[in-house]
Amino acid sequence: MDEAEWAELMARLPPQWVSAPLPVPRVEDLGLRAPRVAPPGALAKVCTTDPAERAGHSLGKAYRDVVRALRGELNPPDFVAFPESEADIVALLDWAGEADVAVIPYGGGSSVVGGVEYRGDRPAHISLDLTRLDQVLEVDRASRAARVQGGALGPVLERQLGEHGYTMRHFPQSFEFSTVGGWLATRAGGHFAMGRTHIDDFVESMRVVSPSGTSESRRLPASGAGPSPDRLFLGSEGTLGIITEAWLRVQDRPVHKASDSLSFGSFDAALNSVRAISQSGLDPSNCRLLDAAEAAVNTGRTDGACVLLLGFESADHPVHAALARAVEIASDGGGLSASESTQDSSGAVGAWRSAFLRMPYRRDALARSGVLVETFETACTWDKAADVISSTRSAVAAAITETCGEPGIVTCRLTHVYPDGVAPYFTVIARARAGSEVQMWDGIKAAASEILIGLGATITHHHAVGRDHFPWYSRQRPDPFARVLRAAKDSLDPSGILNPGVLFD
Repeated sequence: MDEAEWAELMARLPPQWVSAPLPVPRVEDLGLRAPRVAPPGALAKVCTTDPAERAGHSLGKAYRDVVRALRGELNPPDFVAFPESEADIVALLDWAGEADVAVIPYGGGSSVVGGVEYRGDRPAHISLDLTRLDQVLEVDRASRAARVQGGALGPVLERQLGEHGYTMRHFPQSFEFSTVGGWLATRAGGHFAMGRTHIDDFVESMRVVSPSGTSESRRLPASGAGPSPDRLFLGSEGTLGIITEAWLRVQDRPVHKASDSLSFGSFDAALNSVRAISQSGLDPSNCRLLDAAEAAVNTGRTDGACVLLLGFESADHPVHAALARAVEIASDGGGLSASESTQDSSGAVGAWRSAFLRMPYRRDALARSGVLVETFETACTWDKAADVISSTRSAVAAAITETCGEPGIVTCRLTHVYPDGVAPYFTVIARARAGSEVQMWDGIKAAASEILIGLGATITHHHAVGRDHFPWYSRQRPDPFARVLRAAKDSLDPSGILNPGVLFD
């Protein structure tokens, strides 16, 4: 973040919230615990005890992770393994089972829910980094699909697919620093609002290595042959096995694009317009509604209006007619186009895109400077949407005041929309007390989670469960399913070495 961007951001926050930035600690000053176990000799070539690698594989990328990293509060893996083949993974799992060593699967480390840190009491734990397994192994042009290794980071995948003229068109905000295997293991959602946006929608088949054997599903466009084996591993977060490969649906790169924005004086009116668009069959690639606070913080809008960002794209046909119809629906619901607005919103789409890409970096810079900034998201059906959003805003605002001793900022945007529901995404900005940042956020997050579960919404729409969401996830999932999942865990990972504490207590 350059000085001009930092000054612009600071102008939108109370100056007393911001303190002198904490220094970024040097690795040599962290005082990491000495490794308690050495890698097996045959695998030493793919393992390292390098302090920087151990420190970097200790935590994810949540606000609480950033704060703890700045304070040097790490529980580092005893070593980091970078397997170069499936055989390496099998050998590592065999060794870990015999040695009672926990194995934490690691893709890009972008978890924001405690998914890649160890909090247990085993004698040792290691990080299993898949990023050396990053190749597009095969492309089927007739079926328009590709066989991809699980360690491919987003840019690595897109570069290789681009050589064949294809794209996955799956762009989570963590795209640069997350992997195919991570997307599958967490049921990741991409940037696009409708259509094929969840990673689930891309999967033809998967190959998974577990301590008890390797599972590979048959590659098919669809099947009615019993429960889907892929569904067992999608969202399993590294607790049932290591996703080494997947056949994924790819597509031609879009060449036709069109976008527009509208402003609304009423959030409820905007919400109704989004519902109408989502049920119209138009399937926009972007249908992102920003409430007034979100629009102010991330686009600089100052008139108190909500902003609806619309976008369409296609590799096959022009999309201006579809955009025009969506704008017409929104206008019928009270939306004003850029030309009608009291404040020009013609640049809102570009401003939001820029803010979206910079958000994680802004969050980290603010965290260094004493500002509590974090997000959480959910999903609910349309009949509950207005109540979920309003009640969550109120409950979180009250929790901020109680926890921080003064009011903060709660913003809401809609990230994904469906004909039957919507995914609201909330941002919390408040003044933090030095030394109490993690406890303060945990209190606010608990209040948010309680209200979401109580209102019948999900504890997470696309950020996975990890360790942070487990108390509420255990209340969301049906008890019979929990028993079935536990049986699967006992069968696939009998020693319980894979990512202990995730999905299971």
